[in-house]
Amino acid sequence: MASNLTLRIAFAAVAIPLAVGVVWLGGWPLAITLAALGVLGVREIYDLARRQGIDAMDRTGGIAAAAIPLLAYWAKGSEIHWAEPALYLGAVWLMVTLVVAMARRGPTGKPLAAVSVTLFGCLYASALLAFLIPIRHGTNAANRPFAYLCLTLFPLVITWIGDTAAMAVGVKLGGPKLAPVLSPNKTRSGAVGGFFGSVVTAVLLGLLVLNRVGWHFTPWQLVAVGSVVGVVAQVGDIAESLFKREAGVKDSSNLIPGHGGVLDRLDSLYFVVPAAAGLFKLFGAI
Repeated sequence: MASNLTLRIAFAAVAIPLAVGVVWLGGWPLAITLAALGVLGVREIYDLARRQGIDAMDRTGGIAAAAIPLLAYWAKGSEIHWAEPALYLGAVWLMVTLVVAMARRGPTGKPLAAVSVTLFGCLYASALLAFLIPIRHGTNAANRPFAYLCLTLFPLVITWIGDTAAMAVGVKLGGPKLAPVLSPNKTRSGAVGGFFGSVVTAVLLGLLVLNRVGWHFTPWQLVAVGSVVGVVAQVGDIAESLFKREAGVKDSSNLIPGHGGVLDRLDSLYFVVPAAAGLFKLFGAI
């Protein structure tokens, strides 16, 4: 237990500054990092599916997982670029995937399941995280890089603190399980603690940090962000547990010492990042 905790702390001590640095740089470094995380995450999805007898198309899916964040930045990061070519490339990729399935799988190779898992893996492990790009590169990001750095980190920090609050309250109070079949260690008290921890964190960070670097969020907008993040982060966590329970594994992989796999570390963020981007768009921040 102590050794595992040491590994977790050591990894966090390296990963958190790197994450902040990559978000600060933005641009192609951020897009390339998201592409790498997408490829690693999609491999784990395909490995889970393979345990169920579904053999996804690894290379085809890996190419798409890498391309999605790069195309997202290419379409978002310049006034002369636009999204329509990326949509055409997506359609071409889907047609190529179907052709590959026809040529290599045939009707006995579960082509429908293979194509479905291949497509789902790309959207889940790569496309959802790519919503960090429109947050980091909002309307006036070139002139206000520090403000957009803070805005991008905002939902991430809420998620991490909310998760810590959920764990602390759950261990302290215990009580009925939240989802005993999917995630037996999570309790209802922990879920409530995580929710309120997220709301309090959002309000405090919003008023003390974001609004001091040029943003103008109202208290109710901050409560809304904290509430949404507090709910969807826990749903995202349990959703990833659903895949692992079906596959009969504890972790999506053993890639990260003390943490499991990429999916295990980013499960909440797959739901949080697009939800936060939608709220920021609604509030006129991006």
